[in-house]
Amino acid sequence: MKKLLQTAIFTLLVSLTLVSNVFAENMKKMGSMQIHYMAINATFLTPAIAKAYNIERSRFNGLINISVLDDSQKSKPAKTVAIRGTARNDLGQIKTLSFDEVKEGDAIYYLAQINYSNEETFYFDITINDGKETQQLKFKQKFYVD
Repeated sequence: MKKLLQTAIFTLLVSLTLVSNVFAENMKKMGSMQIHYMAINATFLTPAIAKAYNIERSRFNGLINISVLDDSQKSKPAKTVAIRGTARNDLGQIKTLSFDEVKEGDAIYYLAQINYSNEETFYFDITINDGKETQQLKFKQKFYVD
């Protein structure tokens, strides 16, 4: 059962990555890091996946997904990093993001949740450190209640 759940979760995360252009997935090369990031509404997750990762599946909850690859190696393996960040809305309110590390096979994901109101825009400021270098990822995302 555990293996089946892990396979389902990995499949979902890979699927989200493959169709992520629809969900605002992006990539930035920063130093030796290739940083993939996206922000989606948590309702895109199935109830089983949300439960497995303790993610609140709500119309008012967003999920931030970040993965970091080692761009200095030919195979671009996933990197374990220290990650922290904040999100600021248009009113200047700041929310601290709490990232959880998820390892599935060779993949490593960092997931954080954020509550939002309909049509609320957040400006994300994320610090990523792999022990050798520190990079600052900044992006914005507008969330909608479905």
